[in-house]
Amino acid sequence: MSLSTPFIRRPVATTLLTIGVLAAGAIAFFQLPVAPLPQVDFPTISVRAQLPGASAEVVATSVATPLERHLGQIADVTEMTSSSTVGTTRITLQFSLDRDIKWRRCCRANSQQRQNR
Repeated sequence: MSLSTPFIRRPVATTLLTIGVLAAGAIAFFQLPVAPLPQVDFPTISVRAQLPGASAEVVATSVATPLERHLGQIADVTEMTSSSTVGTTRITLQFSLDRDIKWRRCCRANSQQRQNR
């Protein structure tokens, strides 16, 4: 007696078994917890610089632009945004997920030391 013999002899039972397995699979499929988009916090660094009394245009050209050029050389920066207001500029760097956070802190410290010279 082979494995398929009982299924051939009882086609109604085979059909009901197949329908039951399909129904159980469909129910199990819709019970799976799947998020449409995973919750991921991209590592970011925010740099703020001040030039008291300067207009937003002066801050953008004399402070933000050189900082952006310098910070743009850091590896694995995926996005850089900046905004300048009266006397202040803020530059935000977003990194890729495959780098270590400690490495970013080191880069930030080195960047700040170079700017202080």
